[in-house]
Amino acid sequence: MRILLIEDDHLVGDGIQLGLTKQGFTVDWVQNVESAQSALKTDQFDVIVLDIGLPRVSGLEFLKKLRAANNKIPVLLLTAKSSVEDRIQGLDSGADDYLPKPFSLGEVAARLRALQRRSQGRAVATLKWRDLTVFPDSQKVMLKESEIDVRGKELRLLLFLMEHPHNIYSREELESSLYGWNEGIESNSVEVHVHSLRKKLGKEIIKTVRGSGYQLGEE
Repeated sequence: MRILLIEDDHLVGDGIQLGLTKQGFTVDWVQNVESAQSALKTDQFDVIVLDIGLPRVSGLEFLKKLRAANNKIPVLLLTAKSSVEDRIQGLDSGADDYLPKPFSLGEVAARLRALQRRSQGRAVATLKWRDLTVFPDSQKVMLKESEIDVRGKELRLLLFLMEHPHNIYSREELESSLYGWNEGIESNSVEVHVHSLRKKLGKEIIKTVRGSGYQLGEE
């Protein structure tokens, strides 16, 4: 999952970015609405984590404009305000979920996974394909009865393809989902991850579509 974090507090933003990255998310962080608008024009994100108390333009103003433009990306609001009226205002402005500060990173991660499930129309947390089961919350991968060591970018790639099982993605699109702005990308990084996953989980796990890219193999 690639997340756009919009938070002006450096300490909070740095903590969220570091914590969510450790839990397997790709997080790009901006500190104001202007930068967020530029990011949305050039990159594709799965979820927005939005602080309400931003400088110049508030998070709620940004959210209202986002929804007015018919952008349906899931949005998790973060705010120091925790009254019922504040929650109602945030949700009525177009937020999908609301989390008052202070919060635990574990809860932020769980709510983000729930938002993504709902946006994809999935009712359960686990992802399954043939004899393969993936648990995104614990980052555990099971092949039949055996746990397989799949971590980091390999796990993110596997999750991405399993979440979109019928879609074909080019190398560039997969790189965009796996790497944030500050992460270096080697020219053959996707190919390396695909090769490693096939070696661990079977050659049929990922299908190469000649001239187009990759998709999850047939069930």
